Amino acid sequence: MALTARIRTRDGWAVNHAVVTVTDMTGTQVLRAEADDEGVVRDTTELAPGPYTVIVTAVGYGPAASTAIVTASGRTEVGTVTLARQGGTELPPPGPWTVDPAHTTVGAAAQHLGISSVRGRFTDFSAAIEVAPDDVTKSRVEAVIRAASIDTGNGMRDTHLRSADFLDVETYPEITYRSSGLTVAGQDRWTVHGELTMRGVVRPVDLDLAYLGTGDDPWGGTRAAFRATTELHREDFAMNYNQVVQAGIAAIGTTLRVELDVQAVQGDALPHA
Repeated sequence: MALTARIRTRDGWAVNHAVVTVTDMTGTQVLRAEADDEGVVRDTTELAPGPYTVIVTAVGYGPAASTAIVTASGRTEVGTVTLARQGGTELPPPGPWTVDPAHTTVGAAAQHLGISSVRGRFTDFSAAIEVAPDDVTKSRVEAVIRAASIDTGNGMRDTHLRSADFLDVETYPEITYRSSGLTVAGQDRWTVHGELTMRGVVRPVDLDLAYLGTGDDPWGGTRAAFRATTELHREDFAMNYNQVVQAGIAAIGTTLRVELDVQAVQGDALPHA
């Protein structure tokens, strides 16, 4: 027998910890096989021709059962088996999505004096998401942030952050991010791989992404929500300024904690409302 099956979620992810169990018509288990890293099950156990029940299970997903026929040649192809998440959510429908700046926050926090954090956000940005139809790992996101829109709630500090000591907004007015792919990082988590360009320096930056759900809005559109985080090091982007206060403590930490709360509208443009 040559049994083959592909185990996927509704949004197309491979379920690489799935288990396929085959029973005969008396309910006796005759085969048990595990999916590989690509969510594919292949087994060469020889079974007599006839009908069998195929049960697919995976931690965090509801089970799926179907009937398979072993032919006289000993082959059976189960095909693609789709598992639904238990208590989780699926990715949004494929196609273009436009980030809504009015309902999105692009924020960052840095340690101050080694005892607390100073938080800021960018208020002028645009971004687009493309959810791939067949292989969600090929989904893309592109974002452009106007560096001068930094706002920490303190005018003197914001002016300093816009200067050549930090963002140097006159020379480098835009910060950009372009993704190159996604990988599964857990049952409800993904990693977005991409490149961040800031102060003319290009660095690979991964985002820890959570999809929070999809729903209708009051203007007849469909919206999706995401949360993403990452950490950046200022020196990686040629921001080496620092002021050392007593006991050798830096006034401003070198690590930035980036926090993105994103709301996107389905389609390639925002609604007028």
